[in-house]
Amino acid sequence: MKRIAIFASGEGSNAEAIVKYFSRHSDIKVEMVLSNRVSAGVHDRMDALSIPSTAFTKEQWNDGAQIIDLLQKKSIDLIVLAGFLAIIPPQITTVYSGKIINIHPSLLPRHGGMGMWGMNVHRAVLEAGDDKSGITIHFVVAEVDGGKVIEQHECEVLPNDTPESLANRVHQLEYFHYPRVIEQLLID
Repeated sequence: MKRIAIFASGEGSNAEAIVKYFSRHSDIKVEMVLSNRVSAGVHDRMDALSIPSTAFTKEQWNDGAQIIDLLQKKSIDLIVLAGFLAIIPPQITTVYSGKIINIHPSLLPRHGGMGMWGMNVHRAVLEAGDDKSGITIHFVVAEVDGGKVIEQHECEVLPNDTPESLANRVHQLEYFHYPRVIEQLLID
């Protein structure tokens, strides 16, 4: 059995899509969700799906030792970032090198880096006049959004798009492609 830990900071729609995708999988299981926010909506979504979720303190995050210990006790094979808005400390990226992935709501390297998350990305795409956007699934390294790209998938930017309408199309790409890529990484 391969085990996934999801790190999420927000409402958890991507985490929910991942959990549902693997809910009947015989070889892959979402073991838990960790968050840097006690009030994150992901906790309610995971409660409804009977997936353990917990929030950690800033001190626990910065130190990393308790989080690494928990991940190792649960035999986590892959850490999946799903709307996670914190920089991964070097002690975690070192222990889990090549075993942490992220999904970014643009076609990196465009509109990546510090401050480029959520609606900030979609606004930047529209302000730049890009004719396409999409998602990038990549490995996590010390540099924000700098890891090796695993896959990218595009969608058209429409003339009447708002950040919200573009976000909706990008979310559909995320929900469809991210679980499949996770599965492929764990099966290979």
